[in-house]
Amino acid sequence: MIKYHKTAKGISIAEILPGSETIGTTEDLLDILADAGYNGSTGLIIHSATLTGSFFDLKTGIAGEILQKFSNYRMRLAIIGDFANVRSKALRDFIRESNTRGTINFVETAEEALSRLEK
Repeated sequence: MIKYHKTAKGISIAEILPGSETIGTTEDLLDILADAGYNGSTGLIIHSATLTGSFFDLKTGIAGEILQKFSNYRMRLAIIGDFANVRSKALRDFIRESNTRGTINFVETAEEALSRLEK
């Protein structure tokens, strides 16, 4: 299920609510991106529990495939979760680099996600 937010700046951001569905492939994501884009959203919020566990194992390549779609469709992403205790150095580095660039953001709360995506 998708919830749409309208920020104070008038920007539409879609949020996939937790427990809706699991995103594990690019095909899973494409319908969501199309729906969000059709409804005027320029950003998407996904809760980490919505992503398949292999998304966070960078060796699988799933994260790269999925995140490339956001670049292709010119949509920004915020992933909500607790990333403070990530053990993988590669994943920590990826999160830090993503947050620096701003197209893909790893955040702790929906409020932080909305704030980052409306910039």
